Amino acid sequence: MSADASAGQAAPVKANPNGPTEETVLSVEHYTDRLFRFRLTRPQSFRFRSGEFVMIGLPKEDGKPLLRAYSIASPAWDEELEFYSIKVPDGPLTSRLQKIQPGDKVLLGRKPTGTLVLDALTPGKRLYMFSTGTGFAPFASLVRDPDTYERYEEVIVTHTCRDMNELTYSRTLIDSLSADPLVGEMVGGKLKLYTSTTRQHHERMGRITTLIENGKLFSDLGVPPLDPATDRAMICGSMEMIQDVKTLMLKAGLTEGSNAAPAEFVIEKAFAG
Repeated sequence: MSADASAGQAAPVKANPNGPTEETVLSVEHYTDRLFRFRLTRPQSFRFRSGEFVMIGLPKEDGKPLLRAYSIASPAWDEELEFYSIKVPDGPLTSRLQKIQPGDKVLLGRKPTGTLVLDALTPGKRLYMFSTGTGFAPFASLVRDPDTYERYEEVIVTHTCRDMNELTYSRTLIDSLSADPLVGEMVGGKLKLYTSTTRQHHERMGRITTLIENGKLFSDLGVPPLDPATDRAMICGSMEMIQDVKTLMLKAGLTEGSNAAPAEFVIEKAFAG
């Protein structure tokens, strides 16, 4: 979206006190022909819990906003907002969103929400974050939040993609955390990233459901199988992946939780990566 294309829409968008705000693109990084991340300005009044999602988008040609749910990839303390997105060539939103440049405008909803938050889980020892594709986004937020490490002795993030280059965002982010001024001293010995691919050859191949079922996930990490007494889990990815991993959680004896009734695992019901 060019600055010219958005200029004429600024007034009607901001005229609605309950409508989205218009934020400025600060940076854009493309990882593959399918994946990219971008950072936006954050309104001073915008508050969210790490792991939540919000509606973002662009104005349509008729002036009405075209919005979709996106998990916020930056932590709650960050002064900027980060998002991780797939590129869909014929997608109504992402076909245009993938072309944004620094200085362009993106619409930001006012009401973040979601179930992938720490408060939706009961206390435990070990926290799993199961993700595929852009489903890693909410966990990019949570692994940068000190509260995550204050609540759990061990944090295990799994990220499964088709090819190795689609793991670049998660690997780069996790690697950078040891030097993070806020959580750097907390992640040592606590945080582990477990990646796998489903198409390109990799030291670990297979769907995360397969790696859970055959026990390879646990043997590779040197941890016992899932136990509702100690383990908590968050799940985000494709709808098929979410349902399949949910089935495995229930089979292991874990109970699904929510903001209203915290329990042993939660799924993202409004976002499929």
